[in-house]
Amino acid sequence: MKLLLKGGTVIDTFPEVVVRRDADVLIEDGRIAAVGPGLDVDAEVIDARDRIVLPGFVDTHRHLWQTALRGIAVDAGLGTYFERVLGAHGSRFRPEDVAAGNLVGALECLDAGITTVQDYSHVQRTPDHADAALDALERSGIRAVFGYGPSPLSGGAVDAGEMRRVLARRSGRLGLAVAAIGPSFAPFETVRADWELADALGVPVVVHISSSSDVPDPVTRLRDAGLARPTTLYVHGNNLPDSELKVIAETGAAVSATPTVEARMELGRPLAGRLRAADVDFSLSIDVVTTAGGDMFRAMHEVLSLGYQTFTAAEILQLATSAGARALGLSDVGSLAIGNQADIILLRTTDLNLAGGLHDPVATVVSSAHPGNVDTVLVAGSPVKRDGRIISTSLPDALSELAESAAYLEGQPSNA
Repeated sequence: MKLLLKGGTVIDTFPEVVVRRDADVLIEDGRIAAVGPGLDVDAEVIDARDRIVLPGFVDTHRHLWQTALRGIAVDAGLGTYFERVLGAHGSRFRPEDVAAGNLVGALECLDAGITTVQDYSHVQRTPDHADAALDALERSGIRAVFGYGPSPLSGGAVDAGEMRRVLARRSGRLGLAVAAIGPSFAPFETVRADWELADALGVPVVVHISSSSDVPDPVTRLRDAGLARPTTLYVHGNNLPDSELKVIAETGAAVSATPTVEARMELGRPLAGRLRAADVDFSLSIDVVTTAGGDMFRAMHEVLSLGYQTFTAAEILQLATSAGARALGLSDVGSLAIGNQADIILLRTTDLNLAGGLHDPVATVVSSAHPGNVDTVLVAGSPVKRDGRIISTSLPDALSELAESAAYLEGQPSNA
């Protein structure tokens, strides 16, 4: 199958950000086959005139299962979030609640141009919970790295047998990771078990990281125990001392920064500038819609507004695309390189908030775009959104399932 995106303003993001005007993108069998002007090919054509064409965004850390709890922790610190979301509500989640949250959360990603998401699913109490989450991801049409793990309130290790079972669900669009509680929050024998499990299965580790009086140097502890890996993705780390950031850089690992959530939960100083100064590879993510909006445009705006004059608009766009792919160990997404997966989004330049923005389309996307501008989304060359509408699954059905779940979680009768 061939698909040709014709005549767009094409932005690529790796190794450098490049703008090609009046350019075409040819897709063959789900991958990018050619990028350039005037491609003359017998293919189905999508008219990309008056469109900005760029790689889909990569969200490197989100708890999709919490979608039905949107907004309930906007004014909460980390402790209250743990009590309210993970404790009071999370303990009541049935498999069908996980399914509803994952499905609508993934569709929200796609609607906003996020084609790849790392789903840190720390609500796994039974095999049915895991299957519900995975089924929903597959139903949505998104590309995902599913992080399987327990609630941090448990303090326990990842279930090795269950992790091996869910590993069989791995596919072209679905990868797996160990969602470890990690050295900041769990006993070290638990930490070692999780890292050794990841090694045995050949999958990455995703872990929340922070410094405390009890564990001031969690990354150094991993390194000294021989557990530091370039395949580890650390999340947050705002209050880590610079010496710990240096260890992350030296061990080749990456960090996922969630600017809005980190500010609202007062997790520490803004992270992006410090990570750059320490030469740490990092990317952007949303984390939780209990506290922040669910789109990557918002995260880019946040970095832009923090006053880091050393970050150009092009570099911020890379954080949301190619840097995210590297952080997740995905070599064939995040840019429009020939042979990459055709995970691509098209933005309407005729919308009022983007009008006049083609003098510098990169800066326009980073500073002014929002999810309402996303006209078309492709994952592996297949449209999941066309003409501004989700088409990968029934949106009314998904929203009805989420409404029923939200009503149950609030202890109310459902009208769905």
